[in-house]
Amino acid sequence: MPTGVALRDVRQQLFDAAERVLLRDGAPGLTSRAVTAEAGVAKGVLHKHFEDFDAFLAELVQDRIARLEGQAAALRDSAGTGTVAGNLIGALMNLFDSVAVSIVGLVIFRDELRARLPRARPAFGIPVLTDAVAMIAAYLNEECELGRIAADADVEALALSLIGAGHMLFAGRDGVAPEPADVGKVVNAVIADVTQRRLL
Repeated sequence: MPTGVALRDVRQQLFDAAERVLLRDGAPGLTSRAVTAEAGVAKGVLHKHFEDFDAFLAELVQDRIARLEGQAAALRDSAGTGTVAGNLIGALMNLFDSVAVSIVGLVIFRDELRARLPRARPAFGIPVLTDAVAMIAAYLNEECELGRIAADADVEALALSLIGAGHMLFAGRDGVAPEPADVGKVVNAVIADVTQRRLL
């Protein structure tokens, strides 16, 4: 990169480049050199903006988590409209895009990143997935209050089941998402009891 040329939003440029490398080469191929080459910037640019590469990766994960906030708000707003199953299917299809699945794999793959994340954002489990559980649980709680699922539904357990099963369904597919009908089978199996019991 020529000296004296200002980078426009260099952090986002580096995040976008990291996501492309992650999708193309997987977690083992995600290095600082690969990211800066993909972004088309000098090797030192990343270390100018981040303490080290794991600090960069931690912020990449946090950036992905921040994107969930908009999805969570939209899902909560959908409570009482459409069908519960339809809303959950749409949420899982949006949540588990190729980048999100790859980032979960990255957190599992890199010990130092995993060790660093709790310091930045205390939480049990795996970042992105735990945030997704909270998103689904909040939505199910809204539906519970509206009477569209059983009043005694354990929304935390349902959310854990949906996210766990959803991740298994989307992972390892080389960027090819499952069909909505396949996601629907999982969703309907998980929520069948609480949707049927509210009708009794």
